[in-house]
Amino acid sequence: MQKFKFELIKRYGKARLAKITTPHGDIETPVFMPVGTLGSVKTASSEEVENLGAQIILANNYHLYLRPGLDLIRKAGGIHQFINWPKPILTDSGGFQVFSLGRGSKNGQNLVKIHDGGVEFRSHLDGSKHFFTPENVIGMQEKIGADIIMCLDECAPHDSSHKYAFDAMNRTHNWATRCLKTHDQNKRLSEQGHYQALFGIIQGVIYDDLRIDSARFISEQAFDGVAIGGLSVGESRKEMYHILGIIEPILPPGKPRYLMGVGSPEDLLESIGYGIDMFDCALATRIARNGTVWTRNGKLNLNNAQFSADLQPIEVNCDCYACQNYSRAYIAHLIREKEVLGIRLTTLHNLRFLMKLLEETRKAIKEERFNKFKKDLLQHFEK
Repeated sequence: MQKFKFELIKRYGKARLAKITTPHGDIETPVFMPVGTLGSVKTASSEEVENLGAQIILANNYHLYLRPGLDLIRKAGGIHQFINWPKPILTDSGGFQVFSLGRGSKNGQNLVKIHDGGVEFRSHLDGSKHFFTPENVIGMQEKIGADIIMCLDECAPHDSSHKYAFDAMNRTHNWATRCLKTHDQNKRLSEQGHYQALFGIIQGVIYDDLRIDSARFISEQAFDGVAIGGLSVGESRKEMYHILGIIEPILPPGKPRYLMGVGSPEDLLESIGYGIDMFDCALATRIARNGTVWTRNGKLNLNNAQFSADLQPIEVNCDCYACQNYSRAYIAHLIREKEVLGIRLTTLHNLRFLMKLLEETRKAIKEERFNKFKKDLLQHFEK
């Protein structure tokens, strides 16, 4: 049985070129994971996403648990069979969604109740009550059958007080220990019988002392990889890069490092320079649905009048399906008329843009020219 392996191939400064081996295939890093929250990358088929060069996609335990339900996914043979995706899959625990979708109150009642045992919340779909614990979240992800699964954590708001952030971090550490114990008891296997790598999550908001303590704690545990949560949630880019800089020396060199929820071209390149290996973010598909596309010279909003008669492709040298077959004018027309094909084409382009960017980044690290590559691209890219 193929387990989970991380092989560090080359370092250039702090940037890392590596290979991750999973039961459903190898992953070359640095890697961007398209977000398929509900088991689907929005508007694109599994075959299309694979053809774009995606090596791994992300799904979400919270959403799959609520709909269509984990028993159906298990009956289908696991998530890979259910969504027809043959390559690796990572599932988030759903902790972030519990907190982000449930913050605030309704009719004077808090929608989320957190305590050391777990978190009680109401579904954003129908208001029904549910309870996530470290143990049952691991069990849920074992049913789903992803190759990489995540611990339950508490993602404190970016403007939390030091006291609140400290308590949330300690709770995250406690939950991480319980997740690891539960997964070990189940031999780190999915219900489909393959090995599942478990990643612990570093928290601590933007407080240096908490981030350092959390990085040390998570790095010392027997996790297969280390994730960094609670960034890109409202803090400045400068603050995010500062946190990455202070925790990087603490992170274990022989395990993958995953920066959760980060996916703009600028942030990808800068974070790779801080030793990050894995990324996910819904930004690429979200802005695509608004008619915005990435190019090497920055973002273009195809809703702007200047593109209504522009017969160039989105980007002349792009090899994506949209650029090889359609003009800016046609795609802009589809966007204005709210034709689904329009957002499918912008989605395919944005995802291919990121896949190509990471392909070139890996090559630049291998050839020891990553710093120049990053500088040359960022000086032409809008920030």
